[in-house]
Amino acid sequence: MTSGYLDDHDLTPLPAAFFDRAAPELAMRLIGVSIFVDGVGGVIVETEAYTRDDPASHSFRGPTLRNAAMFGPAGTAYIYRSYGLHWCFNIVASGGGAVLLRALEPTAGFDIMLQRRGGASALCSGPGRLAQALAIDASHDALPVDQKPFSFSDRSCEPNLTVGPRIGISQAREKPWRFGLQGSPHLSRRFPVSRRLPVP
Repeated sequence: MTSGYLDDHDLTPLPAAFFDRAAPELAMRLIGVSIFVDGVGGVIVETEAYTRDDPASHSFRGPTLRNAAMFGPAGTAYIYRSYGLHWCFNIVASGGGAVLLRALEPTAGFDIMLQRRGGASALCSGPGRLAQALAIDASHDALPVDQKPFSFSDRSCEPNLTVGPRIGISQAREKPWRFGLQGSPHLSRRFPVSRRLPVP
């Protein structure tokens, strides 16, 4: 189960400065990057960007107890519960934005993910499933992602990126800020139009 974007013998850890960029750029740049939480993880294949001036963003109306992590340093984990059911894993970008991790291709800890997901076949396709497979919860909120239990490794080759509108929002739906690894079977949903992007 490998995509070619991870070489276990040549991992390049990502410094905190990697995450210090605008949310749309970070969302694109994270495609093909590998993430591990306590050694369990895989290759990021789908993300969504949210900026400070975006009506669909949790940071749009300013800081609250719930979204306080979004106003911290870039490279901070922002964890929230969607509809009171599923945890969602975001990474804070510069300027009060964040990137939602929507899907990944499992490459490490497959059996652990399978157990956490109750034997479900779609282990990490969708933000709620991804968070459950990685055992992400409120205890991870506001933690720096360049430190344990997180580990990020840069991609070893350039991915083919595709772009489309974000999913499950009622405002700013026209923004093309959902990014994915073109052709990946692990996407949460197909992109309506396959438009290849230059790799940032």
